[in-house]
Amino acid sequence: MTFVTRIRLQSGNHPALETVVDEIRSTAERKGAELRGPHSAPPEQLTVPQYKSTTGDESRQFRSWDYTVYTRQLEIVGHNALARRVAEFDFPEGVHVEVELEQIEQMA
Repeated sequence: MTFVTRIRLQSGNHPALETVVDEIRSTAERKGAELRGPHSAPPEQLTVPQYKSTTGDESRQFRSWDYTVYTRQLEIVGHNALARRVAEFDFPEGVHVEVELEQIEQMA
């Protein structure tokens, strides 16, 4: 049985995100693991309204807070020790990480 580990990284800090992706890529290359990606999703533009009071009076607002979220997805095929090591990285603050493990059975 082979395991595929999907790692999804999101951040509003583009340079920090790219640093993490580069670190994962170089670690996989050193270990000789099969790495798919990074796959980039289009940047997501988000807008958050900011109210001047807690009552929700929409006539009293500050300027909306606009920000961009960048997403990268990588897949590590097999090489469970590397996948575990990457999942335990000390990720920078502001980089959101999701790790998903899928078991693939070989056809006989």
